Amino acid sequence: MAGVPIAFSEVLNLQQLGVPEGSIKHGLTTMESDKWIVSVEPDKVSLVDLQNGAQVTRRPIKAEAAVMNPQQNILALRSGKMIQMFNLDSKSKLKSHDMEAPIVFWKWTGPSNLALVTASSVYHWSIEGTSAPVKMFDRHPTIGANTQIINYQVSPDTHWCLLGGISAGAGGGVNGNMQLYSVEKKVSQPLQGHAGAFCKIKLSGREDPAQVLVFHEKKADNPTHQLFVMEVGRDPSKGTPHRLPPTQIPVPAEAANDFPVSLVVDAKDDIAFLLSKMGFVYMFDIHSGKTMFRTRITQETVFVTCAQASTGAVFGITVRTGKVLRIMLNGQNLVPYIVNTLRDNQLAIKVAGRLGLPGAEHLYTAEFDRLIGAGQVKEAAVLVASSGTALRTPHTIARFQQIPAEPGAPQPVFQYFSTLLESGKLNEQESIELAKPVLQQGRPQLMEKWLKDDKLHCSEALGDLIMPSDTAMALSVYLRSECHGKAIQCFVQRGEYDKIVPYSTSVGYSMDYSSMLSQLLFNNPQGALDLAKGLVNAEGGPLIDIQATAEAFLSSNRVQETTAFLLEALKDNKQEHAYLQTKLLEINLIGGAPQVADAIMQNGVLTHYDRAHVGKLCERAGMWQRAAEHYTDINDIKRVFKNSHQMNPEFVVEYFGKLNREQSLALLKDMMSRGPSNMQVCVEVAKKYHDELGSSDLVQVFESQKAFEGLYYYLGAVVNFSEDPVVHFKYIQSACQLGQFKEAERVCRDSNIYKPEEVKDYLKNAKLPDPRPLIHVCDRFDFVDELTEYLYLNSLLQYVEVYVTKVSPAKTPQVIGKLFDLGANQDFIKRILMAVGTACPVEEMVEIAETRNRLRMLQPWLEARVATGSTEPGTHNALGKIYIQMNKDPKAFLLNNMFYQPKVLGPFCESLDPSLAFVAYKRGAGECDDDLIRISFAHGLFRDLARYLVERQDLELWAKVLTKDESSEGDAATEKESQRRQLIDQVVEWALPESTSADEVSCTVKAFMAADLPGELITLLERIILQGSDFSDNKNLQNLLILTAIRADHSRVASYIDQLDNFDAKDIAIICVSESH
Repeated sequence: MAGVPIAFSEVLNLQQLGVPEGSIKHGLTTMESDKWIVSVEPDKVSLVDLQNGAQVTRRPIKAEAAVMNPQQNILALRSGKMIQMFNLDSKSKLKSHDMEAPIVFWKWTGPSNLALVTASSVYHWSIEGTSAPVKMFDRHPTIGANTQIINYQVSPDTHWCLLGGISAGAGGGVNGNMQLYSVEKKVSQPLQGHAGAFCKIKLSGREDPAQVLVFHEKKADNPTHQLFVMEVGRDPSKGTPHRLPPTQIPVPAEAANDFPVSLVVDAKDDIAFLLSKMGFVYMFDIHSGKTMFRTRITQETVFVTCAQASTGAVFGITVRTGKVLRIMLNGQNLVPYIVNTLRDNQLAIKVAGRLGLPGAEHLYTAEFDRLIGAGQVKEAAVLVASSGTALRTPHTIARFQQIPAEPGAPQPVFQYFSTLLESGKLNEQESIELAKPVLQQGRPQLMEKWLKDDKLHCSEALGDLIMPSDTAMALSVYLRSECHGKAIQCFVQRGEYDKIVPYSTSVGYSMDYSSMLSQLLFNNPQGALDLAKGLVNAEGGPLIDIQATAEAFLSSNRVQETTAFLLEALKDNKQEHAYLQTKLLEINLIGGAPQVADAIMQNGVLTHYDRAHVGKLCERAGMWQRAAEHYTDINDIKRVFKNSHQMNPEFVVEYFGKLNREQSLALLKDMMSRGPSNMQVCVEVAKKYHDELGSSDLVQVFESQKAFEGLYYYLGAVVNFSEDPVVHFKYIQSACQLGQFKEAERVCRDSNIYKPEEVKDYLKNAKLPDPRPLIHVCDRFDFVDELTEYLYLNSLLQYVEVYVTKVSPAKTPQVIGKLFDLGANQDFIKRILMAVGTACPVEEMVEIAETRNRLRMLQPWLEARVATGSTEPGTHNALGKIYIQMNKDPKAFLLNNMFYQPKVLGPFCESLDPSLAFVAYKRGAGECDDDLIRISFAHGLFRDLARYLVERQDLELWAKVLTKDESSEGDAATEKESQRRQLIDQVVEWALPESTSADEVSCTVKAFMAADLPGELITLLERIILQGSDFSDNKNLQNLLILTAIRADHSRVASYIDQLDNFDAKDIAIICVSESH
């Protein structure tokens, strides 16, 4: 196709790549970009990688349709209503969704959005997140369910959508309908046509680009095909939207029933390609809407197309045969074809100028001459601007310069340049010719604006032209035009020396810096410094000798500049620069700028200098802290620290952290020896480094300097956390020495660390006016006797009372016992007891008093306790003993008091009065029965015992006294038997006859029966029955008397039968005639 304005070729054949013919059709094969072609086969999906030599990858995937993302390797698959997205690079599923209705068409509208069309609606599905497809709009009735959707487009600003499809028409024709939808306004406009596309173009005379819709129109009742170009989405405030009158599409007669299947835009050249079902391709100029070329490229239908953004080419695939066709503009032939075939010179001029194509030079020249000759200066300027480079020559400039200016109008040459600036950038000669009059008029701000907008071509000549007026603007031109020498001259002239070296290095420009530096050193020291800094920091290493340069500055007595230079040169802190680092500090310390040296050292960047030498210089300059930082010998440190009162206390404290233990202790001792002015900071040091230096050594240092106040404050900070007994003892000691008795008392009371003996001995020997610390120590660690003795002998009797009443009432017995031993006044002791009251343990107090034969002294205290309602047995025991000793109606006490303990008072009474002991034991309600029996037998209290036995009604107790003791022999046995007989006699003669209780009588009789004492029982019963008592007529007792006589003494039976009248005669008679009797 030589001489035609398109290039056409077959670049690939899908059938040759193994794709079956049945899969190469609409819906099964897709091509969304120039990267991939995807074909769905019965049991797999074939992926053709167009960027990798058309390599085919077949994946065993069953799907109804597949489409690849235009930019990423993301494959969308569809099967029934289920759609899924997979990332082929990461081999992962991104998302999936089950649609409510089947999808009839789908297409990627961009790298992140997949459009889905159902029979009723259009959806957008983002690849981001997990969101479901979002409904955009419903299909218009004109493009309803009977319409086959073949295209869908979204505008670059995503505010407009175009849905296109075809349907059967009258007479076998095919109707095309499209729906234009506004996302913002949510309204639709139906269009009658088959294909359309959005694109952005740059219109002449407009700042903002135009977003246009290019579409084909053919109404069902009109055979004419037209092309429409109209702008959509323009802000009304910016002007009227661009719109071209519709132009007729030249459809050949043999293709009367043909219709477009796709419209693809070459965005690179603003050209639209329209492909038809019969294989025709039409090429349109979007700016004019004119048809520039038409040809038939295939006899087969191209069913899928896409554009290649980088070249402007259009790819299409033919149905079934699988030919991949490539169509693109042939720029070299376009303008000649328009001129020679279409004979449209205006179109040729516009296209050639817009696209920069050859072939219209003679047209430009002729048109330019015509316009100039007609005086149409503006139009001529526009022509030149649109001609590309054809007319932009010095000759053209001269032509405009020669035209005389009209009155009141700008000069033609300015109109010319103004038109060129509106359309683009001036070339070198145009820039120079425009600059001359502008600078002459004193309007450099215009030049500055044009340079900022990149409207001028920068050259050395333009820079030279601007230099006299504005060095900054000239520098900008030199930099852009890469005139390095001239740019450096500008830096020098502007005093921007620090920029020379970076610029020279970046552009690879070499020059003699030494001579430049020497000149500047005398004329402009600051400039020399800036340049030197740049030279020493040059990429690849310093371009000058650092030491020589520093000496050059010093030779001119430029200490400040030398310092600044060396700081910059030595900032990397290298070992080989140790001498220069020392020199830098030395010139400032000696040269009268110690504060500069101090700042340098504070920064800490330099570390390789001679520290000892610098330390001496700092000491000489009175910089004591800096000097101390540089010394390591303890003698040097001590010498500097003679001035510690002039140092920051925080520094002093932190400094000790750099010393070892021995150095710290030595320095601390030396500082203390210089008087109290250093004491506070010494205390802070001791507090902070307590663990490192050790409490024992620190205490020794303080004590060696008699710094007891400092010792107190130091120990006060650590005592609450220390577990060292020395710390606690020394703190108590120092607190006492300073009269801080409250603190001493607190530690003595709360601490569990100190050694009690040591603290007690110290406090006793110290004889403090306030003995409370000693009181707490002795109380906690049971030195009560020593405490009492100390307080008594030192006439601190009020503290004795304080101790037993406030501190430890429970230890009152120990205190009073010691006071007894010390022979203390009894009134004082009684006062203490009364003061303590019920808080004193009574039993321990009584025991102590008894052992010292002072029990009676407790009487008032005991009676006071009883008066308060005390029921403690110990209190009543003690009071009972006193009453018994005093013979103060003791029997009444023993009988009436409910709270004493018989086991305590019983034994106490035995030696004084056995009868009282009997009364006490009797109150034991059985628990003292053995003691009661023992004392009764021992002291002949048989009658009392007999009464007690009858009243107790306890068979076991009866058995103890009535049972004969078989274990004893001799006199002991005789004595025991005598005692038993006496007791029985008392029971028979007195105890039982006096009883009026049937239970007592019954129990006593049972006891005698159990003890097998028939004779005694007979006597007992005779006493009860025959001698008259409340129980004489008791049938049971009469029966028992007769039966006992039957068993033990037959001779009395007849007498009893005669005397008694209330017994069971029949039963007794039977017993009497029995064989046993």
